[in-house]
Amino acid sequence: MVTPVVEEKLALLSDKPGVYLMKDDKGRIIYVGKAINLKNRVRSYFQSSRNHTPKVIAMVARIADLEYIITASEIEALILECNLIKKHRPKYNISMRDDKNYPYIKLTNEEFPRVYITRKVIKDGARYFGPYTSAGAVHETLRLLKTLFPLRSCRKLDSKRPCLEHHIKRCLAPCAGKVDPETYGEMIKAVGLFLEGRSDAVVKNLKRQMAEAAEELEFEKAARLRDQLAAVEKVMEKQNIVTGSGDQDAIGLARSAAGTCAQVFFIRSGKMVGRDHFMLSGGEEENDQDILAAFVKQYYSQAAFIPREILLPLELGEQHLVAEWLSSVKGGKVQVEVPKRGTKRDLVSMAAGNAAIVLEEQAERLKADTDKTAGAAAELGQYLGLPAAPERIECFDISHIQGSETVASMVVFEGGQPNKNEYRRYKLKTVEGKPDDFKSMQEVVGRRYRDALEKGPVPDLIIIDGGKGQLNSALPIIRAAGLIDVPVVGLAKEFEHIFREGISDPLILPRHSQSLFLVQRIRDEAHRFAITYHRKLRSKRNMVSVLDHIPGIGEKRRKALRDHFGSLAKIKAAEVDELVKVEGMTLPAAEAVYNFFRNKSI
Repeated sequence: MVTPVVEEKLALLSDKPGVYLMKDDKGRIIYVGKAINLKNRVRSYFQSSRNHTPKVIAMVARIADLEYIITASEIEALILECNLIKKHRPKYNISMRDDKNYPYIKLTNEEFPRVYITRKVIKDGARYFGPYTSAGAVHETLRLLKTLFPLRSCRKLDSKRPCLEHHIKRCLAPCAGKVDPETYGEMIKAVGLFLEGRSDAVVKNLKRQMAEAAEELEFEKAARLRDQLAAVEKVMEKQNIVTGSGDQDAIGLARSAAGTCAQVFFIRSGKMVGRDHFMLSGGEEENDQDILAAFVKQYYSQAAFIPREILLPLELGEQHLVAEWLSSVKGGKVQVEVPKRGTKRDLVSMAAGNAAIVLEEQAERLKADTDKTAGAAAELGQYLGLPAAPERIECFDISHIQGSETVASMVVFEGGQPNKNEYRRYKLKTVEGKPDDFKSMQEVVGRRYRDALEKGPVPDLIIIDGGKGQLNSALPIIRAAGLIDVPVVGLAKEFEHIFREGISDPLILPRHSQSLFLVQRIRDEAHRFAITYHRKLRSKRNMVSVLDHIPGIGEKRRKALRDHFGSLAKIKAAEVDELVKVEGMTLPAAEAVYNFFRNKSI
C-alpha cells in the first residue's frame, strides 16, 4: 500500500533525468536507481505488480518514503547513482561484496615517494593501483616491488645514518642523502609503469638509464640498474602475449547456486599481467545484463586505472552511456564492446570460464564448511543412535586450582557452530577447600536446568567434560530437573572416549571423522571459556590482596580502583592525578597508593 508521503511525492515528480532513493519506515535507503525520466520510472514501481519480480514486489512493500535528485544529464545521473550505491550500500541494489574493504597499492606524493598497502582512497595527489580482492596478492606484489626496486620504507627523512635496508641494497637511503630526487624519481616512474603492467616501458627506461650511467663511468649505478633489468625481464617471461597491442580489460560473468562472480582479466600492452574476481550479491532475481551493468559501474567507479578497451560477454542496455562516462573519467576515448570472434572473444570466454571455476570452488568450500558443522552434528547423532541430528549441544567444564576460585563454563553449539551469545559461566558456591569436581558439576547442572522446561531452551544433547564419573554425578540432577529424554554423555579427557547412560563400554569415534573434530572443538571451547573466567577471578583476587596492604584503602576503594583501572599493572603505573579521579578517592588516599607501589617491588 502506498503511503500518503509517497503519494504526495509521486504527484510532484519531474520528467527530467535524475536519481531516486527509496526509503523504509526507519529512514534507511533500501534502493538507489537512475532514470532519464524520473516521473515515468519511479511511478512504474507502484503500478500493477503483474510484471514485477518478487524482489521488486518485496522492495515496494517496504517503501515508506522516497527522495529524488534532478541532474543535468543522464550521464550525471549515472555518476551520482554509482556514488550513492557505494556510500549507502542499499539492500535491494546489486553490489560487490565488501567493496569498502578492498586493498589498494598506494604510491605517495612525496619528494621521495613510498609504496604501501591502503584500504582508503583519498584525493591527496598520490597514485592508487587496484582494487584487489586478495590481500595476499597485494602483499606478494609489494614484496616483488621491493625486490625489484630499492624503495624507502621508513617514514622519516632526517636520519643521519642509513639503516640496514641500505646496506643489504634494499633502499637507496634518501633519508641520509645518499640519492638525489631526480634519480629516485626515475625509479618511481619505473615502479608506476610496472604497477600499470607496462613492463616493456620499464625495460626500455632501465636500458636507457644503464647506458647513460655507463657512459658517465658510474659503474656502481649501472650495475644496480642491470640487476633491476634482469629481475624485471624474469618477471616478464611469465607474462603471456595474448593480443597485438593496447590496454584491455576482459570481463567474464558466471552464475550458479553458489552465487554470482565477475572475473576481470588485465591486458596491458598486449600481455596478460593479472586477473581478479569479484563476488556479487543482491542479483539472484536479476538478469545477466542488469548484473553486468551494475558490476561495470561499481567496479570502474573505484578502479585506479581504466583501459582504452573493455570487452564484455553481452550487450548492456546503456552501453553507449557507460562508454561516454568512462571516457570522461579517463580523459580519453574508452571503447566498450562485445567481441563476436577472434582473440578478444576467446579472452572473454576464458574470463567467464575462470569465473565459473571460482564458483565451483566456492560451492566446495560451502560443502566443506557444512560437513564440519551441521554435517558433523548429524554424523555425531548417528554414532550416538539419536533419532535426529542434535541442533543444540551444551557442554560443561570445571576449572580450579587446588579447589580455590572454582568456576564452571557452559558453551553452546547450534548447527555445529558456536553460539557465543548463549555461553554461560558460573562461580561455584557449594564447594570450597578440597576440590570435588563431582559436586561442582552437580551444582552447575542443577543451576542450569532447574527451570529449563519452563523457561527454555532445552538442549538436544548435553556433554559433560570429565568421563564416566562426572557423567554419573550429573545424570541424577539433570533427570530430577525433568529432562528425561535429553541424551547426556560424558567425554573422557585423554582420548575423547564418549560414555553413555547405561552403557559400560565407551563409544570411540573414528579417528579422522568430522564428528570427532566437532566434539574436540566443543570440549576445547568449554575449557577455554572456563579457564578465561578463572584467570579473571584470580587476577581480581590477587589485586585485592595487594591493595589490602595499603593504609586507607578499604573494601569500597579497592572495588572502585579495580573497576576503574581493570588490572593491578594499570593501578601500579597510574599517577596521583589519575588515582584521585577514581570515585571515593581523596588526595591522601591517592598518594598512599602511589607511594606504596613506588616503595615496594610488587
